[in-house]
Amino acid sequence: MYEYMIGTITDIKSTGIVLETGGIGYFINTPNPYAFELDKEVKVYLYQQIKEDEHSLFGFAQETEKELFLKLINVKGLGCKMALPILATGSISGIIDAIERENILYLKKFPKIGDKLAKQIILDLKGKIQITGIETEKENTQEELIEVLKGLGYKEKELKGIIPRIDNSLSIEEQVKEALKLLLK
Repeated sequence: MYEYMIGTITDIKSTGIVLETGGIGYFINTPNPYAFELDKEVKVYLYQQIKEDEHSLFGFAQETEKELFLKLINVKGLGCKMALPILATGSISGIIDAIERENILYLKKFPKIGDKLAKQIILDLKGKIQITGIETEKENTQEELIEVLKGLGYKEKELKGIIPRIDNSLSIEEQVKEALKLLLK
């Protein structure tokens, strides 16, 4: 199994990069290929997937990205091709925070992640993600809560009085319930 590879980026494609090392160009699937620069020597952390009909390399600019990727692909129903877009569109700390706070809405924003798979991610990973070098930041969910409530037809003026009274350590679903209770009083 490969841990990492050091080489020069010779091509950037929409789904990955070509890394030349030792005179061989390896195609490596990456979450965000455009984060890499052409003709630059880099260290890419690797995961090798071996299937009956395919051998694939998945690469990451940071070891923490690789660690989260490995956690994600162990979730029932979530494979390598579905885990890459999660890492491409979400911050590592944001993804971990969403899992720990059971924020299903945040997880559902990723491609091909529906309600059932978001719940499975939380079930399989909550309390089990220990990634070195990452401090989980509590993302401010007030804006998300306001957007959900506005989607339910409430005006921002109505929400200003109740938002500060809601505990933002609750999951977004619990925050919405609390907000609705306060709005209906």
